[in-house]
Amino acid sequence: MFSTSELSEINQLLVPENKIIIITHYNPDGDAIGSSLGMKHFLKAKGIASEIVVPNDFPKFLKWMPEAKKITIADYKRKKAWEMINEADVIFILDFNAPHRSGNLLAPWIEKAKGVKILIDHHQQPDHFDFVYSDTSVPATCQMVYHFVKALGEENLVNQEIAECLYTGIMTDTGGFRFRSTSADTHRIVAHLIEKGADPAKISSDTWDTNTVSRLHLLALILGRIELTKDGKVAILYLTREELKKYGYEKGDTEGFVNYGLSISGTVMSAFFIEDLYEDFIKISFRSKDDVDVNQFSRKYFNGGGHINAAGGKYFENISNTIEDFKEKVNQENW
Repeated sequence: MFSTSELSEINQLLVPENKIIIITHYNPDGDAIGSSLGMKHFLKAKGIASEIVVPNDFPKFLKWMPEAKKITIADYKRKKAWEMINEADVIFILDFNAPHRSGNLLAPWIEKAKGVKILIDHHQQPDHFDFVYSDTSVPATCQMVYHFVKALGEENLVNQEIAECLYTGIMTDTGGFRFRSTSADTHRIVAHLIEKGADPAKISSDTWDTNTVSRLHLLALILGRIELTKDGKVAILYLTREELKKYGYEKGDTEGFVNYGLSISGTVMSAFFIEDLYEDFIKISFRSKDDVDVNQFSRKYFNGGGHINAAGGKYFENISNTIEDFKEKVNQENW
């Protein structure tokens, strides 16, 4: 957490006179959108206006959250996004650890921005900013936003809007409270959010029970050809660009697919390879159990990183070569 003196300095910046924006990472997920909206609604409860800028669009199943449709998407409104970042007095950087994680468009704008930059994030190896609250042991940035609110002594301001957004991010980034990083503190916070108006059944339904036909077709496809390697310890799933086009892929359709590999008895790692629709690279999602460190594995071989049990990567080969290279590398690992 920020030190007492840092919290005091930050609190002095949180005034109606300052222009405050909130930025999250490229391809925003539930924790990114939930923490950003949670912070916005917290500032609103303090009587302070703020705006959210995201690099690109985010899945439809996250747009039910209060004021999600008011978020500025830089891909669609570049001039407005640039002006917001350039003119900001305070910039909250949520759920990413370095400017380049915001994509090629926003990264240079963030680096050149004159506003005070405040990082709240749970990924490893954060860059330097004016204020940094980084904790890799916390399972979701939404939980860290709650810690921030509590540290300011303003838990009483948590209302239903804040609670719904923060609950969503914690729920999605813990895999429905299944991941190892989910702590007793996580559950205590979730209990408080429920008391403040977050409805677990409604949030789960609004977020996860929103399958498109294209998503179900793609899921059936990958489940029908899951491959195991490393003596059954590692599951491999993949989708090609042609398959995405054939079944009418929509953003968010493949969310959570990588987790199916870990549901197989005996697996300790799952890797999901997906060919980008527009550029020549393969996006990779890694998930693991116990002490299998996919963060280090991804950093070492696949231009990525993340958390011990959840990471991502990028590889500039065709999908068949990528999978073959992955098999070779993973079978060299001593676990």
